[in-house]
Amino acid sequence: MNRYQATNIAGVNPIVAMPFKANGETDPQSFIHLLEHLAATGVQGMTLFGIASEFPKLEERERERLAEIFINELAGASLYRAISITDHSSEVAVKRARHYQKLGADALMLLPPFFLQPSPQAIQQHIFAVLEAVEIPVMVQYAPGETGLPITPQQLADVAARYPHAVFKIECNPPVDYTREFLQLAPQANVLNGYAGLYMLQILAAGGKGVMPGCSFSEVYLSIFRHWQGGEVERAQQLHQALLPYIQRWMSHCEYIIQIEKTILHRRNIIATDYCRHPGWQLAPEDHQMIDQFLNRFSL
Repeated sequence: MNRYQATNIAGVNPIVAMPFKANGETDPQSFIHLLEHLAATGVQGMTLFGIASEFPKLEERERERLAEIFINELAGASLYRAISITDHSSEVAVKRARHYQKLGADALMLLPPFFLQPSPQAIQQHIFAVLEAVEIPVMVQYAPGETGLPITPQQLADVAARYPHAVFKIECNPPVDYTREFLQLAPQANVLNGYAGLYMLQILAAGGKGVMPGCSFSEVYLSIFRHWQGGEVERAQQLHQALLPYIQRWMSHCEYIIQIEKTILHRRNIIATDYCRHPGWQLAPEDHQMIDQFLNRFSL
């Protein structure tokens, strides 16, 4: 029996950053400390190997060790542990999905293949193959800004109709109209919003169930979500409006916000360094000033 069903995949589910030592090697000690910190905040779930985890910059042996640490360290936590499947081969993706399910993952996230522009039919078959390979929930990711891959609401609705254990992470920009159209076609579907939670409240109002941001200030997203859940809509909106100027700027490029999140984690003494593997993003002095303002504004 799965610990979590698709309907339980909700709330604040940060993408776990990948700590590195100053020499660029992975830092397991900082990784464990980060997992402990996130669990203590009260987040409803965590996901490893998302774009914010710098997954393309990891070796295979590193991914395997980190996945084991992720599952084992959070074994007793009251949250769902999801691992992302990012392979461009359907055969490899299926093998990895089964492996992570056996390892103990409560859910998976699936980044559809986009390298060399596969056909819509090939992408659909890839998604179907992974969903058919496992019983645990699978969060199908729609991130056209990062992948260059368009998927229509109808295509996603077809997935929802066929696979009740599918969940949908929608992070097109903007995602609100897309999500509304998708939920009209598939009202039973469970939607989470990515994209740093820029449209978090609009997606919740449209019928979404949660947000999947980065992990360096999860407390802010949790506070917004709890206000929303408690019917304190105006308070949630005020807090989200205070957050927007920062995440709007930082989300102008993926590598930019990855470095910002790492630097915030380092400044908060959660990880040992803010090293990102190259090629990455060099922060300017004004970025560090903005981080200072951010940490003061949200008392982090």
